Amino acid sequence: MPIHLSENNYGKQRVRLLRLSRQNVQHGARHDIKELTVGIRFEGDFDASHTKGDNRNILPTDTMKNTVYALARHHLVDTAESFCLHLAEHFLSKNPQASRIHVDASETLWERLAVGGRPHAHAFTCASNEKRIAFVNATRSEKNIHAGIEGLVVLKATQSAFEGFLRDEFTTLKEARNRILSTVISAEWFYRDDSPPFDTTWNGVRQTVLEAFADHESESLQHTLYAIGESVLQNFASVREIHLSLPNKHYNLVDLSPFRLDNPGVVFLPTDEPHGLIEATVRND
Repeated sequence: MPIHLSENNYGKQRVRLLRLSRQNVQHGARHDIKELTVGIRFEGDFDASHTKGDNRNILPTDTMKNTVYALARHHLVDTAESFCLHLAEHFLSKNPQASRIHVDASETLWERLAVGGRPHAHAFTCASNEKRIAFVNATRSEKNIHAGIEGLVVLKATQSAFEGFLRDEFTTLKEARNRILSTVISAEWFYRDDSPPFDTTWNGVRQTVLEAFADHESESLQHTLYAIGESVLQNFASVREIHLSLPNKHYNLVDLSPFRLDNPGVVFLPTDEPHGLIEATVRND
Protein backbone atom coordinates (compact mmCIF):
# COMPACT_ATOMS: atom_id res chain seq x y z
CA MET A 1 0.00 0.00 0.00
CA PRO A 2 1.40 3.45 -0.91
CA ILE A 3 2.18 5.81 1.95
CA HIS A 4 0.37 9.12 1.82
CA LEU A 5 -0.43 12.08 4.03
CA SER A 6 -3.93 11.98 5.49
CA GLU A 7 -5.78 14.67 7.46
CA ASN A 8 -3.55 17.41 8.79
CA ASN A 9 -3.81 20.86 10.31
CA TYR A 10 -1.59 23.32 12.13
CA GLY A 11 -1.95 26.52 14.09
CA LYS A 12 -1.34 28.44 17.28
CA GLN A 13 -2.82 27.60 20.67
CA ARG A 14 -3.32 29.44 23.97
CA VAL A 15 -2.82 32.96 22.65
CA ARG A 16 -3.69 35.02 25.73
CA LEU A 17 -5.19 38.48 25.42
CA LEU A 18 -6.73 41.12 27.65
CA ARG A 19 -8.51 43.93 25.77
CA LEU A 20 -9.04 47.11 27.79
CA SER A 21 -11.58 49.63 26.53
CA ARG A 22 -11.22 53.10 28.03
CA GLN A 23 -14.19 55.36 27.54
CA ASN A 24 -12.49 58.20 29.36
CA VAL A 25 -9.04 58.24 30.95
CA GLN A 26 -10.11 60.64 33.70
CA HIS A 27 -10.39 59.34 37.28
CA GLY A 28 -13.68 57.51 37.83
CA ALA A 29 -14.39 56.91 34.14
CA ARG A 30 -15.77 53.53 33.10
CA HIS A 31 -13.40 50.86 31.80
CA ASP A 32 -14.33 47.50 30.27
CA ILE A 33 -12.17 44.39 29.95
CA LYS A 34 -12.29 41.17 27.94
CA GLU A 35 -9.78 38.40 28.67
CA LEU A 36 -9.57 35.61 26.07
CA THR A 37 -7.41 32.59 25.39
CA VAL A 38 -7.53 31.97 21.63
CA GLY A 39 -6.70 28.94 19.50
CA ILE A 40 -6.31 28.89 15.69
CA ARG A 41 -5.97 25.96 13.26
CA PHE A 42 -5.64 25.93 9.47
CA GLU A 43 -6.68 23.12 7.12
CA GLY A 44 -5.79 23.25 3.43
CA ASP A 45 -3.03 22.76 0.87
CA PHE A 46 -0.09 22.04 3.15
CA ASP A 47 1.00 18.63 1.84
CA ALA A 48 4.26 19.91 0.34
CA SER A 49 5.45 21.19 3.70
CA HIS A 50 5.12 17.69 5.16
CA THR A 51 6.36 15.62 2.23
CA LYS A 52 8.89 17.92 0.56
CA GLY A 53 9.89 20.47 3.19
CA ASP A 54 8.39 23.21 1.00
CA ASN A 55 7.04 25.96 3.26
CA ARG A 56 5.72 28.40 0.66
CA ASN A 57 2.11 27.80 1.74
CA ILE A 58 2.82 27.94 5.47
CA LEU A 59 1.81 31.08 7.34
CA PRO A 60 3.95 31.04 10.49
CA THR A 61 2.06 30.35 13.68
CA ASP A 62 3.86 33.35 15.16
CA THR A 63 2.05 35.46 12.53
CA MET A 64 -1.25 33.97 13.69
CA LYS A 65 -0.44 35.10 17.24
CA ASN A 66 0.47 38.60 16.05
CA THR A 67 -2.77 38.80 14.06
CA VAL A 68 -4.81 38.18 17.20
CA TYR A 69 -3.20 41.17 18.91
CA ALA A 70 -3.35 43.42 15.84
CA LEU A 71 -7.04 42.77 15.23
CA ALA A 72 -7.79 43.25 18.93
CA ARG A 73 -6.08 46.64 18.73
CA HIS A 74 -8.21 47.94 15.86
CA HIS A 75 -11.53 46.22 16.61
CA LEU A 76 -13.62 46.17 19.77
CA VAL A 77 -13.69 42.69 21.28
CA ASP A 78 -17.43 42.73 21.85
CA THR A 79 -18.05 38.99 22.34
CA ALA A 80 -15.90 35.87 22.11
CA GLU A 81 -18.05 34.65 19.20
CA SER A 82 -17.77 37.84 17.16
CA PHE A 83 -14.00 38.03 17.68
CA CYS A 84 -13.59 34.41 16.54
CA LEU A 85 -15.67 35.19 13.45
CA HIS A 86 -13.55 38.25 12.70
CA LEU A 87 -10.33 36.23 12.96
CA ALA A 88 -11.67 33.42 10.76
CA GLU A 89 -12.84 35.85 8.07
CA HIS A 90 -9.48 37.66 8.13
CA PHE A 91 -7.45 34.46 7.73
CA LEU A 92 -9.70 33.15 4.93
CA SER A 93 -9.41 36.43 3.02
CA LYS A 94 -5.60 36.51 3.29
CA ASN A 95 -4.76 32.81 2.80
CA PRO A 96 -6.14 31.18 -0.38
CA GLN A 97 -4.17 28.02 0.46
CA ALA A 98 -6.37 27.51 3.55
CA SER A 99 -9.69 25.77 2.92
CA ARG A 100 -10.97 25.76 6.50
CA ILE A 101 -10.19 27.86 9.57
CA HIS A 102 -10.96 26.81 13.13
CA VAL A 103 -10.92 29.51 15.81
CA ASP A 104 -11.83 28.97 19.45
CA ALA A 105 -11.79 31.25 22.46
CA SER A 106 -12.18 30.77 26.18
CA GLU A 107 -13.20 33.89 28.11
CA THR A 108 -12.26 34.54 31.73
CA LEU A 109 -15.35 36.09 33.31
CA TRP A 110 -14.51 39.25 35.22
CA GLU A 111 -17.15 41.06 37.29
CA ARG A 112 -17.06 44.59 38.61
CA LEU A 113 -16.19 45.03 42.27
CA ALA A 114 -19.00 46.52 44.33
CA VAL A 115 -17.93 49.53 46.36
CA GLY A 116 -20.52 51.24 48.53
CA GLY A 117 -23.18 49.08 46.93
CA ARG A 118 -22.37 50.30 43.40
CA PRO A 119 -20.36 48.62 40.60
CA HIS A 120 -16.89 50.16 40.45
CA ALA A 121 -15.86 51.84 37.21
CA HIS A 122 -12.46 50.20 36.80
CA ALA A 123 -11.96 47.48 39.46
CA PHE A 124 -12.89 43.86 38.87
CA THR A 125 -12.96 40.45 40.54
CA CYS A 126 -12.78 36.91 39.19
CA ALA A 127 -14.35 34.64 41.79
CA SER A 128 -14.59 31.28 40.01
CA ASN A 129 -13.12 29.08 37.31
CA GLU A 130 -16.16 29.43 35.08
CA LYS A 131 -15.33 30.22 31.43
CA ARG A 132 -17.33 31.43 28.46
CA ILE A 133 -16.27 29.53 25.35
CA ALA A 134 -16.79 30.05 21.62
CA PHE A 135 -15.84 28.14 18.46
CA VAL A 136 -15.94 29.08 14.78
CA ASN A 137 -15.42 26.55 12.00
CA ALA A 138 -15.37 28.49 8.72
CA THR A 139 -14.88 27.94 5.02
CA ARG A 140 -15.54 30.41 2.21
CA SER A 141 -19.05 29.01 1.76
CA GLU A 142 -20.25 28.37 5.33
CA LYS A 143 -19.64 29.20 8.97
CA ASN A 144 -20.55 27.02 11.94
CA ILE A 145 -20.63 28.72 15.33
CA HIS A 146 -21.02 27.19 18.73
CA ALA A 147 -20.68 28.64 22.19
CA GLY A 148 -20.78 27.39 25.71
CA ILE A 149 -19.86 27.35 29.38
CA GLU A 150 -17.13 25.53 31.28
CA GLY A 151 -16.62 25.21 35.02
CA LEU A 152 -20.09 26.30 36.21
CA VAL A 153 -20.30 24.79 39.72
CA VAL A 154 -23.82 24.18 41.08
CA LEU A 155 -25.32 22.37 44.07
CA LYS A 156 -28.85 21.68 45.29
CA ALA A 157 -29.49 20.35 48.80
CA THR A 158 -32.76 18.52 48.04
CA GLN A 159 -35.15 17.56 45.20
CA SER A 160 -32.66 14.90 44.10
CA ALA A 161 -33.00 11.11 44.23
CA PHE A 162 -31.34 7.99 42.84
CA GLU A 163 -33.38 4.82 43.21
CA GLY A 164 -34.31 1.65 41.33
CA PHE A 165 -30.90 1.26 39.67
CA LEU A 166 -29.38 -1.99 38.40
CA ARG A 167 -27.63 -4.12 41.01
CA ASP A 168 -25.10 -6.94 40.76
CA GLU A 169 -22.80 -8.77 43.17
CA PHE A 170 -20.50 -5.72 43.47
CA THR A 171 -23.16 -3.10 44.14
CA THR A 172 -22.90 -1.42 47.54
CA LEU A 173 -24.52 1.96 46.80
CA LYS A 174 -27.64 2.66 48.84
CA GLU A 175 -30.75 4.15 47.30
CA ALA A 176 -31.40 7.79 48.11
CA ARG A 177 -34.67 9.68 48.02
CA ASN A 178 -33.31 12.99 49.27
CA ARG A 179 -29.65 13.63 48.50
CA ILE A 180 -27.29 16.48 47.69
CA LEU A 181 -26.82 16.91 43.94
CA SER A 182 -23.77 18.81 42.73
CA THR A 183 -21.93 19.05 39.43
CA VAL A 184 -19.63 21.24 37.34
CA ILE A 185 -21.58 22.08 34.20
CA SER A 186 -19.89 22.10 30.81
CA ALA A 187 -22.35 23.04 28.06
CA GLU A 188 -21.74 23.59 24.37
CA TRP A 189 -24.50 24.65 22.00
CA PHE A 190 -24.67 25.05 18.23
CA TYR A 191 -26.33 28.03 16.53
CA ARG A 192 -28.59 27.65 13.50
CA ASP A 193 -27.01 30.68 11.78
CA ASP A 194 -24.06 33.04 12.20
CA SER A 195 -25.86 36.16 13.42
CA PRO A 196 -27.77 35.58 16.67
CA PRO A 197 -27.43 38.20 19.45
CA PHE A 198 -24.45 36.47 21.05
CA ASP A 199 -24.38 38.21 24.43
CA THR A 200 -28.15 38.06 24.96
CA THR A 201 -28.32 34.41 23.94
CA TRP A 202 -25.33 33.32 26.02
CA ASN A 203 -26.59 35.02 29.15
CA GLY A 204 -30.10 33.71 28.54
CA VAL A 205 -28.93 30.13 28.01
CA ARG A 206 -26.78 30.29 31.14
CA GLN A 207 -29.73 31.52 33.23
CA THR A 208 -31.98 28.82 31.75
CA VAL A 209 -29.41 26.15 32.61
CA LEU A 210 -29.28 27.40 36.22
CA GLU A 211 -33.06 27.59 36.59
CA ALA A 212 -33.61 24.14 35.09
CA PHE A 213 -31.04 22.63 37.45
CA ALA A 214 -32.54 24.35 40.48
CA ASP A 215 -36.22 23.63 39.80
CA HIS A 216 -36.04 20.09 38.43
CA GLU A 217 -37.30 17.17 40.54
CA SER A 218 -34.32 14.96 39.77
CA GLU A 219 -34.45 11.17 39.67
CA SER A 220 -30.83 11.01 38.49
CA LEU A 221 -28.16 13.25 37.04
CA GLN A 222 -29.15 11.87 33.62
CA HIS A 223 -32.72 13.01 34.28
CA THR A 224 -31.53 16.51 35.18
CA LEU A 225 -29.19 16.71 32.18
CA TYR A 226 -32.06 16.05 29.78
CA ALA A 227 -34.30 18.57 31.57
CA ILE A 228 -31.59 21.24 31.18
CA GLY A 229 -31.11 20.52 27.46
CA GLU A 230 -34.86 20.39 26.82
CA SER A 231 -35.41 23.72 28.56
CA VAL A 232 -32.68 25.45 26.55
CA LEU A 233 -34.04 24.19 23.22
CA GLN A 234 -37.61 25.14 24.13
CA ASN A 235 -36.60 28.69 25.00
CA PHE A 236 -34.05 29.50 22.27
CA ALA A 237 -35.02 28.93 18.65
CA SER A 238 -31.53 30.01 17.53
CA VAL A 239 -29.99 26.95 19.26
CA ARG A 240 -30.29 23.67 17.33
CA GLU A 241 -28.52 21.35 19.78
CA ILE A 242 -26.72 21.38 23.11
CA HIS A 243 -24.09 19.01 24.47
CA LEU A 244 -23.83 18.72 28.24
CA SER A 245 -21.10 17.12 30.35
CA LEU A 246 -21.90 16.72 34.05
CA PRO A 247 -19.49 15.09 36.51
CA ASN A 248 -21.18 13.92 39.69
CA LYS A 249 -19.59 15.67 42.70
CA HIS A 250 -20.32 13.43 45.67
CA TYR A 251 -21.21 14.49 49.21
CA ASN A 252 -21.08 11.43 51.43
CA LEU A 253 -22.77 11.29 54.81
CA VAL A 254 -20.14 11.13 57.56
CA ASP A 255 -20.50 8.24 60.02
CA LEU A 256 -20.55 9.87 63.47
CA SER A 257 -21.52 6.70 65.36
CA PRO A 258 -17.95 6.19 66.73
CA PHE A 259 -18.53 9.44 68.64
CA ARG A 260 -21.99 8.35 69.83
CA LEU A 261 -23.59 10.99 67.63
CA ASP A 262 -26.34 10.64 65.07
CA ASN A 263 -26.12 12.32 61.66
CA PRO A 264 -29.60 12.99 60.24
CA GLY A 265 -28.29 14.47 56.97
CA VAL A 266 -26.28 17.26 58.57
CA VAL A 267 -22.55 16.57 58.11
CA PHE A 268 -21.12 15.43 54.75
CA LEU A 269 -17.70 14.71 53.27
CA PRO A 270 -17.17 16.46 49.89
CA THR A 271 -15.28 14.32 47.38
CA ASP A 272 -14.82 14.62 43.62
CA GLU A 273 -12.48 11.69 42.94
CA PRO A 274 -13.47 9.23 41.69
CA HIS A 275 -16.63 10.69 40.17
CA GLY A 276 -19.34 9.68 37.77
CA LEU A 277 -19.53 11.46 34.42
CA ILE A 278 -22.81 11.93 32.57
CA GLU A 279 -22.74 13.29 28.99
CA ALA A 280 -25.37 13.65 26.28
CA THR A 281 -26.44 15.79 23.35
CA VAL A 282 -30.02 17.07 23.12
CA ARG A 283 -31.04 18.10 19.62
CA ASN A 284 -33.99 19.96 18.07
CA ASP A 285 -34.17 18.97 14.38
